[in-house]
Amino acid sequence: MNLTKLYVDFFNSEKAGGLILILVTILSLVLANSPIQNEYIHLWHIELAGHSIVHWINDGLMTLFFLLIGLELEREIYDGELSHLKNASLPIFGALGGMMVPAGLYILINIGTQTQSGAGIPMATDIAFAIGILALLGSRVPASLKVFLTALAVIDDLGAIIIIALFYTATINYTSLIISLGIFGILIILNRLKINNLIFYIIGGAVMWYFMLNSGVHATITGVLLAFAVPYRDGSKNTASYKMQHYLHKPVAFFILPLFAIANTCISINANWQHGLIQPSSVGIIIGLVCGKPLGIWLFSMIGSLLGLSILPSDLKWTNILGAGLLGGIGFTMSIFITLLAFDQDTIIDSSKIAIIISSLAAGIVGYLFLRLTLPQIKQKI
Repeated sequence: MNLTKLYVDFFNSEKAGGLILILVTILSLVLANSPIQNEYIHLWHIELAGHSIVHWINDGLMTLFFLLIGLELEREIYDGELSHLKNASLPIFGALGGMMVPAGLYILINIGTQTQSGAGIPMATDIAFAIGILALLGSRVPASLKVFLTALAVIDDLGAIIIIALFYTATINYTSLIISLGIFGILIILNRLKINNLIFYIIGGAVMWYFMLNSGVHATITGVLLAFAVPYRDGSKNTASYKMQHYLHKPVAFFILPLFAIANTCISINANWQHGLIQPSSVGIIIGLVCGKPLGIWLFSMIGSLLGLSILPSDLKWTNILGAGLLGGIGFTMSIFITLLAFDQDTIIDSSKIAIIISSLAAGIVGYLFLRLTLPQIKQKI
């Protein structure tokens, strides 16, 4: 399987970005539990133009992350793994299982409690972390497995975005929403008129984001909508979509995601922090990510194959899919993101974040070790 240069750039930026995420998360946790704890935590809640710094990061900068995800999904649909139905259906089946099974396990544990709204938390996969761990295995990883995991994570995140739009929107200002969607329609028309100048889409996207922010629907949805308005054409280097995706790779991987991680993992860990891990929400998150993710991804992928609706690439085995499923349990960015929308009590939010970090760490270690043991060794040339 040949990998396009754009995909290789995406993979490499996410790989390095994942390693940086690990470092900044550790740094943030250390600072949040150091002698400057109060000053550090307060820093992220300083208000600028009516909103805290962490709010601007989560509702503003993260829109660019979702824009990159949307552009990558668009590329996959037109030219990548998702462009052929039987190839696309394997990660689609896997992603469906990776969302439904963890959510089902979470609901089973939390049904009837005040935390049942957190069912979306274990549904998502952190692309940067998952690819970063996979990259540690080097050339032993088949190209098809890299693409499967990337496509799976992109579809997972799209599912999470839909969940955010449908279930984590309290009140809707329909006037602002209609204006935002109207601007989206205008951008689609510009696309159809073959207007390729990015400046129109950047300005239109910024205005669309403003009205979406005021509509009550989470503003990051704008990123995905904008991605599908930007002209893709033939996907070559001269197209608007290619240029935008290329421009976003490094800022997202090396600035936006690390900043999000730092701002949202400044958790003050008290002496009884472990008690929070036995709460239904934390148990649901841990079981959903560590057990539900690999089970759902492997089982649904297998079902799709047995039904003849999808095919397993010739260079992959079902143990490879299980290994990818284990890495799919690294929820981190999206899981924390949904936690902030699902809960409004600081104690539940903090214990959920700790559960997400522990689960993601466990999924990453187990997934890495499993793939290291099951992937064939590369013979060294003498």
